[in-house]
Amino acid sequence: MKDKQRSLVGGISILGIAGLICKVVGVLYLIPLANLIGAQGLGVYNQIFPSYNLMLTISSAGIPVAISRMVAARLALGQTRNSARVFRVALIMLSALGLVSMLGMLLFSGQLAHATGTPESVHGFVMIAPSLLLVCVMSAFRGYMQGRRRMWPTAISQLIEQVGKVGLALPLAYVFMRRGGYSLGVAGALLGTSLAEAAALLYMALDFFWMRNRLENTLQTELTPMEARRPIARELILTAVPITIGACIVPLAGAVDSFMLVRLMKDYLPADTALSHYGIYAGLVISLINVPTALAMAMSSNLVPAISARRAAGDRQGIRRDTSAGLRLAVVIGLPSSIGMSLLAEPILTLLFHSKYTVEELRLGGQLLSISALTIVVFTLVQATSGILQGLYKQRIPMYTLFLGVLVKIAINYTAVQQPGTGIFGAPFASLTCYIISAGLNLYYVAKYADVRLEWKELLLRPGLSTLLMAVPVVTMSRLLGRRLYTSWLWMGLVILLAVAVYAAAALWTGALKRSDLPAFIKKG
Repeated sequence: MKDKQRSLVGGISILGIAGLICKVVGVLYLIPLANLIGAQGLGVYNQIFPSYNLMLTISSAGIPVAISRMVAARLALGQTRNSARVFRVALIMLSALGLVSMLGMLLFSGQLAHATGTPESVHGFVMIAPSLLLVCVMSAFRGYMQGRRRMWPTAISQLIEQVGKVGLALPLAYVFMRRGGYSLGVAGALLGTSLAEAAALLYMALDFFWMRNRLENTLQTELTPMEARRPIARELILTAVPITIGACIVPLAGAVDSFMLVRLMKDYLPADTALSHYGIYAGLVISLINVPTALAMAMSSNLVPAISARRAAGDRQGIRRDTSAGLRLAVVIGLPSSIGMSLLAEPILTLLFHSKYTVEELRLGGQLLSISALTIVVFTLVQATSGILQGLYKQRIPMYTLFLGVLVKIAINYTAVQQPGTGIFGAPFASLTCYIISAGLNLYYVAKYADVRLEWKELLLRPGLSTLLMAVPVVTMSRLLGRRLYTSWLWMGLVILLAVAVYAAAALWTGALKRSDLPAFIKKG
């Protein structure tokens, strides 16, 4: 395997493993939080987060990708000083955007709370607002490090965020809960999130200054002419705006869900029941399917600078190789995650949340999760293809395709969720349709602009056969164990380990997973 391709797989492994750990910790954090603030509190929590995510994405999503792409391209041409200047310009821009976003959320917290239909969520909007500034500044550091193909700092900062949530958000939620009920409990949890972001930013800043000292000699002796700040800022904006718009589409859809779903269900359900159904879907189901999608985000983060560096060097063969590897790994990772979680949906939810939710609520969550889990593989493909297209300077394409998908999602939500016979089940079907549309169109344009031929045997047949071989023992064990699978972490762990082992063996046997894809320490073993 080539060194550059090893770097691509290695970078995906670093961010992917860290992302998985973070998502698992996030779910484990969600268990005591859900038990503490209840289904209604979780509903409030997830009415605040979509608006926060939307504003955060507007402030920080596009520029970090633009930074990583611009830094990687300059480093491929040996321009270390100019890559550092890109970072400095971006840091100023992101700091200003983050400050404006934070002040905007603070000033309009009352209006945002009223728009959700839950006025008591105002305290939560105030407490989460500082995170907008903190994460924006941190995104500049992360984009620079990823452009340099240093994935460890991002991975460690993500772990600090999640550990900080557990160590700070839960105690604060408990203290605030005792003072004013679930609405203040939500505010305490969100304050803890802001403090955790501050700790992660401190780490990223310290790592940057340590690395900068190591590069001082290189920067002083390099003879490359320095680029002016204004052209760099202009390139950042022109690159970042379509990426930002594209990245905003999914949080915007989440924000639309937070405003739309509860209101639609209130037409035929009591207000508390509608809020509870939304809390189960957005708080439990979406949180669980976000665990395996951490690998999708890692893949996208690595593909952008990798493809961009290849493009700057004029390496068409390298572009085709990295593109094919990225697409194949997307399906190899996403397909078994989708099917495995769908098959084990209700037992997983019951094990995690049985102490706070009724049997009927857990059954509802299990049914929703079994459908929503199918979006994992499609979302993974969306992220991989978006990263490839962004690296090829075709960043507008994923913006358009995802926008089309979200329009369809909103239409399905509006027509399906307001029907009592469909209810909240319309939401996961709407999301699945959205991502299928976006992934299908993205694949067409990736094949066109990366000049690759889509090998359906590699993309579908081999991973599909491996997943089928994995599903057989999972279904068999589930039927043999019955209710024991709902009450025993030991049995659930054994079933999951069996599924992983069978899939890994089947994927190696069918050729879906290649030996070169494995981490170095496994190959040595």
